[in-house]
Amino acid sequence: MHPMLNIAVRAARTAGKVIVRSFEQLDKVEVESKGTNDFVSSVDINAEQVIVETIRKSYPEHTIIGEETGVSKGSDEDYQWIIDPLDGTTNFVKGIPHFAVSIALKVKGKLDQAVIFDPIRGELFTASRGKGAQLNGFRIRVNKNKELAGAILATGFPFKHKQHSQAYMAMFSTLFLKTSDMRRAGSAALDLAYVAAGRVDGFFEIGLKPWDTAAGELLVIEAGGLVTDFVGGHNHAKSGNIVASSTGLQKDILKDIRPHLGEALSK
Repeated sequence: MHPMLNIAVRAARTAGKVIVRSFEQLDKVEVESKGTNDFVSSVDINAEQVIVETIRKSYPEHTIIGEETGVSKGSDEDYQWIIDPLDGTTNFVKGIPHFAVSIALKVKGKLDQAVIFDPIRGELFTASRGKGAQLNGFRIRVNKNKELAGAILATGFPFKHKQHSQAYMAMFSTLFLKTSDMRRAGSAALDLAYVAAGRVDGFFEIGLKPWDTAAGELLVIEAGGLVTDFVGGHNHAKSGNIVASSTGLQKDILKDIRPHLGEALSK
């Protein structure tokens, strides 16, 4: 295992212990609103803290971008860690056991290492640039479906961007009619990990943040899939509008999304 991936795994597992311990005592978890339909818990903050401490012990000079603590610049900005300590906070605070720790490392602007850890199931998804993707040490690949018929797609509702509800529901309806079924589970990181593992055939969502998608993007790519924005380009890290699937399915998903984009979602 790459030494930096090893540190990311250690950080994710340590954060996972913090999360599981708190999940067993949800009545003691403090929750605050940090925006419309956007929540942060004391567990998000504590988990991020242990991740940062673990990384800093080995790589004090690296830059860290955390969902809760923002950007902590180091002397070496070629190395950027992108952290979501608890992706699926709403699930967590409601007692729904579906959430994950997400950690990615960019080297000179390119995704290089990725970890998504589901502490409830003990599932560790990892990827290193050019080395493939694994689940608990075993190689994973995206499904090779080439058509939407029979496919299951994962998605996330635009609950923070309700101005796009009409466009989103039009996309959903078009794709739903052509697929076997759709899933909305509440963690974009796990949705992307599940695409990489072939558990779902594709994923699309509006308005995500880099820490939601960075690790999952590398997992999908290393598992043989594609990740783009809604027009098939590479602006998804900025726009937050993302589609991930096998190479055979991607063009069909994009084709069905395109008529409903409008100017705001075409960027």
